[in-house]
Formats: sequence, C-alpha cells, structure tokens
Amino acid sequence: MSETVERPQATFTSMENSTKEDWDIIGAEAAGYSAELPDRVLDHLRLLAGDTGGFPVTRLEHSLQTATRCFEAGKDEEYVVCALLHDIGDTLGSYNHADIAASILEPFVSEENHWIVAHHGIFQGYYFFQHIGLDRNLREQYKDNPYFDACAEFCRYDQAAFDPEFVSKPLEFFEPMVRRVMAKPKKSIYKRKAS
Repeated sequence: MSETVERPQATFTSMENSTKEDWDIIGAEAAGYSAELPDRVLDHLRLLAGDTGGFPVTRLEHSLQTATRCFEAGKDEEYVVCALLHDIGDTLGSYNHADIAASILEPFVSEENHWIVAHHGIFQGYYFFQHIGLDRNLREQYKDNPYFDACAEFCRYDQAAFDPEFVSKPLEFFEPMVRRVMAKPKKSIYKRKAS
C-alpha cells in the first residue's frame, strides 16, 4: 500500500482572505508543478500517435517530420520545438488547434515564433483550401505583417511532412530540446520583473 504524502496547503477559502504565507506555500508548490510541464506536454504530444485523421501518417509522425525537416534545415532549437508542438492542439481543439499550440508555447518563445504557430493554420491553407471550398489566399490578410514570410516559410516544412517513407528523428531526440525551451518562461504575467 502506497503512502500519501501530505503537501503544504494554503488555508484560505476565499482569495480576498489569503495571506503572504498562503502565497508562499502556493508559489513553492507551483514551482514544482511547473517544472513538470515538459513531461505533461510530451505526454500529450504522444496522444497524437493514435490518430491519422485520414492523413497518410499519424499526427505524431507529422509533427516529428515537421520538426526533423526544420532541424535538418538548420533552424534553431526554439523553432524546432515550435515545429514539433505546432499541432499539439489537435486532440482538444479540433477547430482551433493552432491557438492551443500557440498558447502553450507563448511564454517560452519569441514573438515571431509564437505568431508563426498561431497563424500556421491559415497559412497552411494556401496548399489545400481550394480543395475544400475555401480561399487558399486567406493568408493574404496578413501580407503587411512582419512575420508573414516567416510563417509562409514554416508552412513549406509543415505541408511537406506527410510522407510515409520519410525517416523522422524519434521523439526522444527532441525531448531535451523541449525541456530546454520550456525550462524558464521568457514572459508571463506571473514572472516577476527584475528590480
């Protein structure tokens, strides 16, 4: 029989009655939980192995192919991690997967990489929207955005990552990169400003 370890807990029942001591406890517990974020993200990414969605490869294999193509093209680690995680929202956000991936990555990546992930769904449409009755040039609404060309470039890797014969690097190859990129947020409302 395993023993349950009692963890410290705040004592308030309403935040307006909380104390600094309560928030010290919460902060210490949150630090440990946050450190496990890469594990939870990788576990969620593994869920993509169970579905093809009708594509020639599983959603996980598509993610691995995209990340491998970016890695082999010499893209930096943050970009490669964005490529790996760009479709992680597929399982919970069938109608807004790009938004979910972008939200997960936002605290850890540059503004440009965040914008690429957030908009890749519309930009990817350039390659297939005409086949489903949509405007393939929908991305043109962003033509004046400074990240337009970067997102179009990302989608060239993304749109080509459905090849059953392609040899992807395994997820284990990318795990250390995910851990490094997600080790410490660059921006967050919860991140203290340097004094």
